[in-house]
Amino acid sequence: MSQENTNGHADDESLQEHAEDFNALNKDGTANVLPVSGLYQNWFLDYASYVILERAVPRIEDGLKPVQRRLMHAMNEMHDGRFHKVANIIGQTMQYHPHGDTSIGDALVNMGQKDLLVDAQGNWGDVRTGDGAAASRYIEARLSKFATDVLFNPQTTDWQLTYDGRKREPMALPVKFPLLLAQGVEGIAVGLSTKILPHNFNELIDASINALRDKKINLYPDFPTGGFVDIENYNGGKRGGKVRVRARIEQFDKNTLVIRDIPFGTTTTSLIDSILKANNKGKVKIKQVIDNTAAEIEILVKLAAGISPDVTMSALYAFTDCETSISPNACVIIADKPHFIDVNSMLKTCADFTRNLLKKELEIREAELLEKIFFSSLERLFIDEKIYNRIENAETWEIVIQTIHEGLKPYKAQLYREITDDDVIKLTEIKIKRISKYDTSKADDLRLKMETELSEVRHNLENITPYSINYFKELKKKYGKGRERKTQISSFDNIEASAVAANNAKLYVNRKEGFIGIGLKKDEFVSECSDLDDIIIFREDGVMQVVKAADKVFVGKNILHVDIFRKGDERMVYNMSYLDGKTGTSYVKRFQVLGVTREREYNLASDHKLSKVHYFSANPNGEAEVVNVLLSNACKAKNKNFDFDFAELEIKGRGVKGNQLTKYPVRRIKLAKEGESTLGALEIYYDKVTGTLNKDEIGEKLGDFDNEDTILVIFKDGSYEQTNFELTNRYDVKRVLAIQKFNAKAVVSAVYYDGKSKTHSIKRFRIETTTVGKEFYFIPEHQKSEVLAVHFENEETKNSQNNLKVEIFYQENRKKFKISYLLHTLEDIKGWRALGRKLEEPAIYKANFVLPEPSTAESLFDPTVKGDAKGGNSESGKSGKDDSLFG
Repeated sequence: MSQENTNGHADDESLQEHAEDFNALNKDGTANVLPVSGLYQNWFLDYASYVILERAVPRIEDGLKPVQRRLMHAMNEMHDGRFHKVANIIGQTMQYHPHGDTSIGDALVNMGQKDLLVDAQGNWGDVRTGDGAAASRYIEARLSKFATDVLFNPQTTDWQLTYDGRKREPMALPVKFPLLLAQGVEGIAVGLSTKILPHNFNELIDASINALRDKKINLYPDFPTGGFVDIENYNGGKRGGKVRVRARIEQFDKNTLVIRDIPFGTTTTSLIDSILKANNKGKVKIKQVIDNTAAEIEILVKLAAGISPDVTMSALYAFTDCETSISPNACVIIADKPHFIDVNSMLKTCADFTRNLLKKELEIREAELLEKIFFSSLERLFIDEKIYNRIENAETWEIVIQTIHEGLKPYKAQLYREITDDDVIKLTEIKIKRISKYDTSKADDLRLKMETELSEVRHNLENITPYSINYFKELKKKYGKGRERKTQISSFDNIEASAVAANNAKLYVNRKEGFIGIGLKKDEFVSECSDLDDIIIFREDGVMQVVKAADKVFVGKNILHVDIFRKGDERMVYNMSYLDGKTGTSYVKRFQVLGVTREREYNLASDHKLSKVHYFSANPNGEAEVVNVLLSNACKAKNKNFDFDFAELEIKGRGVKGNQLTKYPVRRIKLAKEGESTLGALEIYYDKVTGTLNKDEIGEKLGDFDNEDTILVIFKDGSYEQTNFELTNRYDVKRVLAIQKFNAKAVVSAVYYDGKSKTHSIKRFRIETTTVGKEFYFIPEHQKSEVLAVHFENEETKNSQNNLKVEIFYQENRKKFKISYLLHTLEDIKGWRALGRKLEEPAIYKANFVLPEPSTAESLFDPTVKGDAKGGNSESGKSGKDDSLFG
């Protein structure tokens, strides 16, 4: 493609060629018609190439699009250390960029908001809130110190003519930093697009160092808006990968959630709009959203009465822009062609490019020093050997040049290259005043400095990789402060939308007519539901079906059971007895329904028209009941009334035929005895990083949970709460001090600070409240009250608990001490509202509960006598303190 095409102008020869095609006539005098497809193929290909290379996709060398590169070049030409009006910068850039002031202004604002290459002054807008920048005549900018250090060097820059041929512009800036990965980029060209996510400044430098050392590198995005990012499917930023980004949501109080960070690519306005939209659709239930964003993001979400903050938090992630998915597509221009590569390869290429630039700069400096040393030597010979005196009688210029050459000839071996006429001419330009004041010792000192620098430059050239590594280290030391990672890398749990959707509807059923729906308000109420739920239906003819919740759906007459369907619920077990209409035999079966195709009918009995269900039960925790079977009086069975226990059956798939119950006609089957779960307890784990529960063995095991079990959470502010063990629960990790399976017999021991009385106390108590989902304060409620340490004493470890001690760390007379007490001798078990025993030690700042080894248990002393500051008097057996000196 010609230079003119590259800069957006059609090739004149090409235009002329097409014009001749249009005007040409055939031999018979008819017009020569050129098909439109020919024009499209040639011209559109030129246009597509231009957009890809010169508009939308950055070059890998400097990581800049043409408009950005031209902006940086124009700002560098204007740079004098002071701020310039953005309108002026735009005007200067238009000398190089032919596409108008709007695109230039937008590009400059975008770069200024990234706070890396441009120092901005004035109202530049806010990427977090979506506010735009002020008009270009009101705001100012200049190159940052970082930009001037890493972006420019005319000696290592390749130049080309501008679009109008009047000036030169850089083909690519000699950037000595992986700028493309630091800023990120997004662009849409013809037939392809690029989307490279921003990465952390310091991590890029560390990765560049590792790349130069041929070590493995793994880069993950870091966004200026903070939040959390799940990089499990990042795929190196290549096509087909994606990252999930979440806002940071915290529980402000029991009725309020607060959003501190927002996902990259959203704004506080768009986020709030998505929350209000989800609320209007009934996906979440909130009262109010308040935007308090100023220097820091703060969006308060007020919850409706009785709504769980944990479930609402999950719902916000599921139905609003509090969680978004970003699909990167790393495309860059390499050797004038677009390439799709991963960010790790891109980083390594940039690191190698930086090393080559540094090498080139050193080679240029080496050549400069050699020339300076060369001429310094010539100058000294010319003056010290008084060669300038020999040209006094020279009659012509040619004789002058020849005389100097002859005078320097004996010293040629001392010089690194041949002496040229230009060198001699330069010597003749030395002024007499300078010759008369020439100081040989100063000249030698100067030459020695240059030779020392030359030696250093050559050393660096021989060790270019260590030199490049030191360069990156200096960059980090100089500019890395305040550029720590903002986005926390985390692993997100997959939220089932229907599991966290607010119940915005009610489900009804007309069993006889065979209708279910949320619009049948005059019929039998089933349960609350959301419009995202799936509904499972079992009919008397043995057919099962799953349908989407809707206003009114016909699912077949004579409905036995209808409920919300939870896909993959391994705890839900169905017990059924049915008649095989073909053989007349009755069967029993226990089965699970883990996954189905929506709207499809599944026959759980036999497909005979006389088949029907005798008995059916749905058991959310795998219960197996006992039923009473009553046979027909006319049958020949000796025992016409007997019990059957479903616990005798194994749990199998829905398609299993089941076990034979009886071959005789069944008159009736009814419940005889409620059943118990046959599935065993559910293992629950707590992930303290995300504050969520799981059954995937992630984090700390809380225990095995049955239906009635609960979780006890102790908070740092001195409150506790019992919760269920729903996997959708979410706990504020900053508030949680301890979490475990609730045991009513366990004794809770706590050392706490009373913010009102400004004293420390210790107390031991059992949890006496039974309300689930409500917080209770077990210490005086005050904004400064806090629990320093907590411990659970279980009945099964009662004997070992007799050796439990509490360590109190305190400060006295500017020295730090530790005192140890046997816990059971210090405080008795009292009610949960009791204040406990006040501790007398001054300035307590820390406490621990320690269960010592059996060998050390005997060395614990009576806490009534104070010992010395080195650990007490072990021989006397009496010491109130271990009194170990800390400082």
